[in-house]
Amino acid sequence: MSDAPDGPRPDESAPNPKTTLGSRRADFDARAQAARHDLENQLRARRAQLGARNEVLTAKTGRNLPAAIGVGVGLGGAVLVSLIFQPAFFMIVAGALIASLCFELTSALRFAGRDVPRLPSVLAGLAIVPAAFYGGASGQWLALLAGVAVISLWRLIELARPSHRKPASVVLRDIGAGAFVQIYCAFLGSFMVLLAAQPNGANWTLSALIIVIAVDTGAYATGLNFGKHPMAPRISPKKTWEGFAGSVAASLIAAVLTSWLLLDMPWYFGFLLGGLIIATATIGDLSESLIKRDLGIKDISTWLPGHGGFLDRLDSTLPSAVVAYALYLIFV
Repeated sequence: MSDAPDGPRPDESAPNPKTTLGSRRADFDARAQAARHDLENQLRARRAQLGARNEVLTAKTGRNLPAAIGVGVGLGGAVLVSLIFQPAFFMIVAGALIASLCFELTSALRFAGRDVPRLPSVLAGLAIVPAAFYGGASGQWLALLAGVAVISLWRLIELARPSHRKPASVVLRDIGAGAFVQIYCAFLGSFMVLLAAQPNGANWTLSALIIVIAVDTGAYATGLNFGKHPMAPRISPKKTWEGFAGSVAASLIAAVLTSWLLLDMPWYFGFLLGGLIIATATIGDLSESLIKRDLGIKDISTWLPGHGGFLDRLDSTLPSAVVAYALYLIFV
């Protein structure tokens, strides 16, 4: 009996499809993993470079500059939007800022030993905003007087608690400190609200803020790169005459442009507006530095990265608001 002829045998040298697919997948996974590791290394190196540059920039400028720019743009954007769409919306932004100023300064004063009530200080600061917007200058003054009275009465009522009892001279200083918070933060800040409530007041408010920003930016940029001669070393060592010169140039340019484009005033009115705001903004900046020096602190608070606190950011604006409002009353 003969054996049947063998049929065709599979080629044993041919690759197994399952083995080939597995090797391809393994090769793909290996390449993907290598690419991922390479990308992670690149990102880590880039992050290290940016961190090193940021440290150098922070050491040179004394602040986290990217964070400072971001905070400044955010605050400026909120003010700009509120003034453009409806000046009444500006009350919300102004109220939040003034309340923050009052809270910061009362907290700093309490840290220095002055027992200033925080809650009534913040509420009084909030109350002056609608009073100024709807009641004008008379409403502004009445709100200020009422706020100081409430804060003083609150401090006197606290004397009923043994933990808050202090000599009469200390209590009087506490009451004076509470009044100072309202005058410095709430009253001066409310002049921007008072100005915004006037016909074409939104443009005047925006112009004043633009000029103040130009003062700060010009002083910072010029002082950082060219500053050598201190302006008031015992009050603010980082303020230089070179920085002041930069603030003068930047603010005058901004004032001329805003006078022409926003205020419907002759372009040369910008020299008066810009010159006065240069003076008030510089005085406001130095005054806040003097307050911090007297309290023994570097920043009023740490709420705003790269800036310190709201008062550190708005110190130039507070007295400048008074000047802007006065010029509006005189020339409009």
